[in-house]
Amino acid sequence: MPYDLRRREAVTPSAETALAWTVDGQRRVEVAVAGLSNASASGPSALPGWSRGHVLTHLARNADALVNLLSWARTGVPAPMYPGGPDQRAFDIEAGAARPIEELSHDLRQADARFEAAASNMPADAWEARVVSASGREIPAADVVWLRTREVWLHLVDLSVGFTVDDIREDVAWELVLDVAGWMSTRVERAFELVVPGRESVRMGPGPSTGRVQATANALAGWLTGRDDAPPVVESGTPPQLPPWL
Repeated sequence: MPYDLRRREAVTPSAETALAWTVDGQRRVEVAVAGLSNASASGPSALPGWSRGHVLTHLARNADALVNLLSWARTGVPAPMYPGGPDQRAFDIEAGAARPIEELSHDLRQADARFEAAASNMPADAWEARVVSASGREIPAADVVWLRTREVWLHLVDLSVGFTVDDIREDVAWELVLDVAGWMSTRVERAFELVVPGRESVRMGPGPSTGRVQATANALAGWLTGRDDAPPVVESGTPPQLPPWL
């Protein structure tokens, strides 16, 4: 029987595991950025309307926003991700996008370091504290590190610097499949089975399964997150229309 994502309350790995994945991803982004010129930084990313400078600025500000949530969990004093709300988030990204590559790179490295320090110094009991994500969802602080993991690995792909979904760590790609397919389970019109060789198959969507797709975890993650428009190998049925994710 396939694993039913609707029965799984959380797919987030432990904070310790997610932090190791995050650090790995942050280092890879920093290495990729080191090879960019000012012209490359202002060039288009894979995200519509965003340059690579937009993506890098977003990654830096996202790190600081998630540090706010870790501070909230540690101290008990509410600290929203973006105190000024979505407008502040958009303003900060736009304001920083056109900076020289040296400044973008320095900003990103400093923000990465602040996040790593905040996560590494969290008291064990603070991971259980509840905080509120930018979408308004209440989550345990342990989930915050996974949110950063998602950001760095997917936006590394979005930078369009030669890194594809196939280059994402397989363990991270598998967690992305579980996470995103779980979110989509209440947003697709019918159930479908996702099959990764060597892994337990998973079912997303309502009702009995209407078909199967099989692919690597990386290919499925690319499809589910919209980084690859082509569906994986369809074994049977017609895949449901996927809603846009993030």
